[in-house]
Amino acid sequence: MFRLLAWLLTLLLLLSIGPVVLLRWMDPPTTAFIIRERLSAGEPGKPRSVQYRWVDGNQISPHIKVAVIASEDQKFPEHYGFDLDSINDALEDRERGRRVRGASTLSQQVAKNMFLWPGQSWIRKGLEAYFTVLIETLWPKRRILEVYVNIAEFGSGVFGVGAASEIFFKKPAARLNAPEAALLAAVLPSPKRMKVRAPSRYVLSRQQWILGQMRGLGGVGLLREIEPPPPKQAKKKS
Repeated sequence: MFRLLAWLLTLLLLLSIGPVVLLRWMDPPTTAFIIRERLSAGEPGKPRSVQYRWVDGNQISPHIKVAVIASEDQKFPEHYGFDLDSINDALEDRERGRRVRGASTLSQQVAKNMFLWPGQSWIRKGLEAYFTVLIETLWPKRRILEVYVNIAEFGSGVFGVGAASEIFFKKPAARLNAPEAALLAAVLPSPKRMKVRAPSRYVLSRQQWILGQMRGLGGVGLLREIEPPPPKQAKKKS
């Protein structure tokens, strides 16, 4: 029995670690959340189709990368997958009966969107933490950010900045400017309720807040902490 359990545990570890290792270099053809949306497409209250288009990181505007950090996870360059201060604040809010604020980092959201399902059960949260550790251990920060902006939902059935940029702004993701990037980031907390095409007053105010945060974080210069430039090649002596 002990040997059987050891083999099963080893198999489960390989089945979970293997895909994470592969996805460090391989672009994901889909995600758990996209599959879920496609299976329910056309049902009442669901989008008729799902749009998803991968765009390589070097073809994505730096503004959207800074915008999602400013909006969702300002400690992304420095933490190791979990924002302990935000988690502590969320626990205090829950104890005081206040509305619980989101404390998920970009890494946690990648883990959830890529491999898991919506919900608040302890099992799902435990698996989310496990995959978050794997992702932070096996992927560089620039890969986590690249995957996040490619699989995040920016509208009902619209996944990834590639599809969102074409659908909402009629331009490739590389040409997004700062206000457009901030508007996309503004709907991330609830992309099925908040609209990019017809933003509410709240979404517009959130867009302006994100733009201010982007400037405060140093704008696109922030990415130097995440995407260091390639080393200069030594000049060959003639």
